[in-house]
Amino acid sequence: MITSKMKRRLKREFSSERPTVWVGKEGSTAQIVSEISRQLEQHEVVKGKILQTALKDEATKEVAARIAKETESTLVEVRGHTFILYRRKKKAQLAENPAKPSQPKR
Repeated sequence: MITSKMKRRLKREFSSERPTVWVGKEGSTAQIVSEISRQLEQHEVVKGKILQTALKDEATKEVAARIAKETESTLVEVRGHTFILYRRKKKAQLAENPAKPSQPKR
């Protein structure tokens, strides 16, 4: 869950950033969704732009909401044809990265 304070911070930080993903005339294809998901795993936040040719029957907010649902992320903001998505990084499993036991001080 994302708080309103965190939403404000993300909006402020990413308003001046350039989009990292562009949704083309085919709309939100499986390739676009997988690329957004991959970027969310790496960076937690993705800024995307939807080209006007992709908006034949739908609004920007509808396309962005569908992408957010498919990537299991939170839609932070839609402004014009640009959207910001957030998904918290998954913590590494303990079995993959076991913690080293600390040695006692002598």
